[in-house]
Amino acid sequence: MTHRQKKSLYRILLGAVLLIAAMLCDRFALPSAAPLFLRLVLYLPAYFTVGYDVLWRAARNILHGQVFDENFLMVIATLGALAVGFLPSAEPEFTEAVFVMIFYQTGELFQRIAVGKSRRSISALMDIRPELARVEREGKEIEVSPDAVAVGEVIVVRAGEKIPLDGCVLTGRSDLNTVALTGEAIPRAVDVGESVVSGCTNLTGVLRVRVEKPFSESTVSRILQLMENMGTRKSRSEKFITRFAKYYTPLVVFAALLLAFLPPLLSGDFGGSFATWLTRALTFLIVSCPCALVISVPLSFFGGIGGASRRGVLIKGSQDLEALARAEIAVFDKTGTLTCGSFTVTHVYPVGISKEELLRLAAAAEAESNHPVAKALQRAAEGAALPRASQLTEVAGRGVRAVVDGTEIAVGNAALMRELGVNVALPEANGTLLFASRQGTYLGAIVISDTVKAGAKEAVDDLYALGMRRTVMLTGDRKESAAQVASSLGLSEWRAELLPADKVREVEVLLATPHKGTLLFVGDGINDAPVLARADVGVAMGALGSDVAIEASDIVLMDDDPRKLACAVRHARRTLRIVRQNIVLALAVKVAVLICSALGLLGGLQMPLAIFADVGVAVIAILNAMRTLRVAPLRNAMK
Repeated sequence: MTHRQKKSLYRILLGAVLLIAAMLCDRFALPSAAPLFLRLVLYLPAYFTVGYDVLWRAARNILHGQVFDENFLMVIATLGALAVGFLPSAEPEFTEAVFVMIFYQTGELFQRIAVGKSRRSISALMDIRPELARVEREGKEIEVSPDAVAVGEVIVVRAGEKIPLDGCVLTGRSDLNTVALTGEAIPRAVDVGESVVSGCTNLTGVLRVRVEKPFSESTVSRILQLMENMGTRKSRSEKFITRFAKYYTPLVVFAALLLAFLPPLLSGDFGGSFATWLTRALTFLIVSCPCALVISVPLSFFGGIGGASRRGVLIKGSQDLEALARAEIAVFDKTGTLTCGSFTVTHVYPVGISKEELLRLAAAAEAESNHPVAKALQRAAEGAALPRASQLTEVAGRGVRAVVDGTEIAVGNAALMRELGVNVALPEANGTLLFASRQGTYLGAIVISDTVKAGAKEAVDDLYALGMRRTVMLTGDRKESAAQVASSLGLSEWRAELLPADKVREVEVLLATPHKGTLLFVGDGINDAPVLARADVGVAMGALGSDVAIEASDIVLMDDDPRKLACAVRHARRTLRIVRQNIVLALAVKVAVLICSALGLLGGLQMPLAIFADVGVAVIAILNAMRTLRVAPLRNAMK
């Protein structure tokens, strides 16, 4: 509990003690014929102790032209309750007035505790912000602010320290704690030549890291910007509650005025019945305060986003969480999303040359590429002396052309070979087929295979268990390889041999198909940015350190575990269910008490039930909203 929360608690307790003292004095110390004003004076210390800040906020808001808010409702209701006893044939409501303020402040305290808890879950992620960077300059280690380190400089990260900037390991090996970014407790080992991202904690050895991005473009900086701006992306439910409160509060004030004055005027007995109807109007004001809605709905979404972040799932705003909860079509990229993306050469079918020569020429043509397929060719030709390629031309979605040993070598798919007028032979093998040609002469085929990710089948099964209507895979790979992966995972549909623009077109076709829910696209966040942006919900998977993923997507899964998608959908649906529970609870109780109060059916329980309908329901809704902070562990995600 924070200092401010403790201060509020002590003030509530002091107000309660003063109220009890006033009640005892009223009952036992004062004579029965004591003036009503003297009895009021007994209760004022308790009232002002517990409610002075509400009075101040209401007065300040009125001066700023913001009249109709919950502070105004509370002040009018409680001051009215203090004054109603001075009307002819009316019973004093001094105790009830102080009780209303005490319970209102209790509800406010619960709200602050709940919001604080949710903020702490976000702060666990925000704690990735590094304070200092130890940079090597002129043979010395100097501690500076991370934003003062230039790209290319070398930083030193000792055991127990956070990595302040993105970079590449020059010397040293260590294990990194990535739990703040990915939610994964198992440390990640890094060695010389491997990339590291800011926000991770170095656990063991000393690392020397060459900085590759300025702090403003680092992983930690982008994530912090994302989390700080998440409040600007409000859900439909939050927008409705905001509009609802804007018009609702003035309406209930005018309704209370009508309830207080209209029935006595119509009955012709204004003096005799005004006190009764004024009491009912005050009860009406207390009950109608929309605290439960305006507090619990945003709090539920805030808690849901905070709970997800603890599992390494970054949701940019409540509108994205709401859209994720309504997903019924899941579209996946294949490579790097459902498969590992770590290709290996499994078969080589040379024509007119040796296997070694075919691999050597293909690897030389692909030597400048960072594509996973190119990396697989380079690993397969490891040890061979690769000639230098020149005049390299990359043909988008088809392959590459380059001059190797003075002749043009083309390496790519069947479409590239058709463009060059090269006839190819299609071997029967599962995997990605690459064909090679030299000066228009066919040299052979190379089969490169990818492996399905561990957990991908479980993730698809979990999505079906959650009621997902369609699962679709889109890939640039050939049909045979796509069919094998789709069949092994149990996907309902697949499309193969697609260019990036084709994937966008396929998603637009799916979006045009009549469906009630939303469409989510899951990609690796590197070459799927257009599709991530086009889908109702773009989910970037394995996006640790990927700038494109964080920018283009609505939701970021910070590690490579596809099972977290089903966990995120389930958590989003649970959050939305809690939001609806709070809306129904608040409206149902308030409407029931309002009707009964207006009709005079509550008798002596009028004020206590009004307090419950306002503060009690708000506390229940807040406690219910706090459940969104909890996310089931991955292994229990579907239970």
